[in-house]
Amino acid sequence: MGRYVVRRLLQMIPVFIGATLLIFLMVNVMGDPIAGLCGDRQCDPATAAQLKKEFGLDKPVWQQYLTYMGNVFTGDFGTAFNGQEVTELMATAFPVTIRLTIVAILFEVVIGITLGVVTGLRRGRPVDTSVLMFTLVVISVPTFVTGLLLQLLLGVEWGWIKPSVSTDATFSELIVPGLVLASVSLAYVTRLTRTSIAENRRSDYVRTAVAKGLPRRRVITRHLLRNSLIPVVTFIGTDIGALMGGAIVTERIFNIHGVGYQLYQGILRQNTQTVVGFVTVLVLVFLVANLLVDLLYAVLDPRIRYA
Repeated sequence: MGRYVVRRLLQMIPVFIGATLLIFLMVNVMGDPIAGLCGDRQCDPATAAQLKKEFGLDKPVWQQYLTYMGNVFTGDFGTAFNGQEVTELMATAFPVTIRLTIVAILFEVVIGITLGVVTGLRRGRPVDTSVLMFTLVVISVPTFVTGLLLQLLLGVEWGWIKPSVSTDATFSELIVPGLVLASVSLAYVTRLTRTSIAENRRSDYVRTAVAKGLPRRRVITRHLLRNSLIPVVTFIGTDIGALMGGAIVTERIFNIHGVGYQLYQGILRQNTQTVVGFVTVLVLVFLVANLLVDLLYAVLDPRIRYA
C-alpha cells in the first residue's frame, strides 16, 4: 500500500505540471489584461509598459510560467490586478465553497444512494419507474432553472429561506443551494446505484449469502451494497472537484461569494493571476480526490490489493 501511494504521488507531478501549464497558456490567450485596467479608454504606451513590468507580463510566457510555478511551491499565488493577494481571495472563497460542496455531497450520498438501493431492489415496480422518471426530469432541467425556481418559490413566494446567502454562508443557509448544486449529480448517483445493485443482486456471492440463511439486512449492507458502491464512489470522488469548480451558476443565483464567483469575476476582468491561482488549487483537489477514491476501493472490496 505504501509503495502504491508513493507511486501515485510521483505520477501526480507530471499531471499537475501539464494541467497548470495548459491552464496558464489558455488564460494568457484570453486577451490583453492590461487593456481592462484602463477602463473604456486605451492605455497610453508608457502606462501599459509600466503595468506589464509591474505584473511581470513583459516577459515571455514560458518565463512567466516558470516564475509562477516557483512562487506556487512557496505558497505565493501572485497578486490580483486590484493589488489584493490571491491567497487572501482564496482564504475567503474556498471555505464557503467547501461548505457548499459538503452539503451537496451529503445530498448525493444520503438521498442518491438510498433511492438507488430502494429502486435496485424493486426493479420494474412502480417505485422504480417513478424514481427513474424523476431523475430523468432532474437531469433534463438546467441547473439555473432549478435554482431560480427554488429561489422564487422557497425564498420569495413562501418565505422559507432567504433569497440570497449572507457573507457568513452557514451550513443552514447552504441547504437549498447545496441541493441545487447536487441535483444533477444526485440523479446520476441514484441511477448508478440502482444499476449496480440490480446487477450484483444476481451474483453468486449474494445467492450464497441468502442460501446460508443470513439476515436480509446483512446481505444487503455487508455483501451487496459494499461491492455495488465502487462505481458510485468513483463518480462521487471525481464529482468533488467538479462541484467546487462548477458552482458558478449556483453561487451567482444565491449571491454566494465562493470559488465560482471569484473565477467568474477573474474571467470577466481578465485577471489571469486569480484564474490561474484558483484553477491550480482545483487541480490539486482533483488529484487528491482521485487518490482517495483508489484507496477506498480496497476498503469496499477486500479482493482489491495494491502492491
